[in-house]
Amino acid sequence: MKKSFLWQILAAFVLALIVGLILGENAKYVQPLGDLFLRLIKFIIVPLILATIIVGVTNAGDLKKLGRMGGKTIAFYLITSFFAVAIGLTVASILSPGKGVDVTLNEENVPSGETQSVIDTLLNIIPTNPIESLATANVLQIIFFAIFLGLGITMVGEKAEPVKRFFDGLSEIMYKITSAVMKLVPLGIFGLLAPIVGQYGLDVLMPLMKLILAVLIACLIQVALVYSIALRTLGKMNPLEFFKGILPAATVAFSTCSSSGTLPVTMKNTEENLGVSKETTSFVLPLGATINMDGTAIYQGIAVMFTAQYFGESLSLAQLIVVALVATLASIGAAGVPGAGMVMLTMTLAAVNLPLEAIALIAGIDRILDMMRTSVNIMGDAAAAVVIDKSEKKSESIAA
Repeated sequence: MKKSFLWQILAAFVLALIVGLILGENAKYVQPLGDLFLRLIKFIIVPLILATIIVGVTNAGDLKKLGRMGGKTIAFYLITSFFAVAIGLTVASILSPGKGVDVTLNEENVPSGETQSVIDTLLNIIPTNPIESLATANVLQIIFFAIFLGLGITMVGEKAEPVKRFFDGLSEIMYKITSAVMKLVPLGIFGLLAPIVGQYGLDVLMPLMKLILAVLIACLIQVALVYSIALRTLGKMNPLEFFKGILPAATVAFSTCSSSGTLPVTMKNTEENLGVSKETTSFVLPLGATINMDGTAIYQGIAVMFTAQYFGESLSLAQLIVVALVATLASIGAAGVPGAGMVMLTMTLAAVNLPLEAIALIAGIDRILDMMRTSVNIMGDAAAAVVIDKSEKKSESIAA
């Protein structure tokens, strides 16, 4: 990663904060710059995911290797998500962000509380019409379709070589287009962040500053402790090198609040800055963008404790265990789009019989919380890619 590009990103971030604070609501006039960047991201994301996963599966060749990689990836995601919930619960217990909050509830902001069951969530991974999945950008269904298409190409063998070469070529084309779009990252960050700062300012933050601080501290612990240990011990990588390499993607995630939308940047950073193979990134990262939501898991744990404290309820050890389990599963089911964590929170609150009305308190600052948790989400994806890639290279060297 060129240092000049990193400085451009940091400059855009600082400039967005200054412009937002100075112009206030008028900062909305730079929003089209952010919208342009988001449209370009959406333009490349579907063909990029489809092509790279198919290539990743076909290049794996060995179905046993693919199954091994998939098992390691899901295990890593589940374990880090569980740690994230536990950290969130612990930080919220210590800081007590829900005690003494004097904010009027606005129940218009409360989601309906209707969330899919675990069975429905699993069934909906399977597309009934793959073309419709591509047209509607249903990432999880696209991943399912791409994996099975890749497996089919592998099983057919020589006769499917033209199809394999087509997707090889398509993936290379999409990487080139992605590289061109990534040059606009600083512009996109400025256009997305300045209006948010202008809209919220400082007034909305002050009454719930303790809650924001709790989420920030928990996110920093997850990144500095859980990911750093995993990277150092399992990935054999210096955590500082990792954070420097993934910073552009983390900044885009902070601005867009979308794990899926940040995926092209995450893939580019993970391959070019962290040295992870295309084979690993094309499998691990798209999967992570849809099922690995450590930041969302942190948010779930803290929001549950906040709700209990606000209403003067106390949670038993059994209820805390339920929260940890449900929040882990809910974070996996959360879509990688802005605001999905708040909707999934209804499932976690309902599991321990806490009032859904508390979501109305959080709604006013949810965008701020979403920025933090999305950055953690994509760093978790990238950390998994580093760890899995190192593990696969070790397995291959032993086999050889």
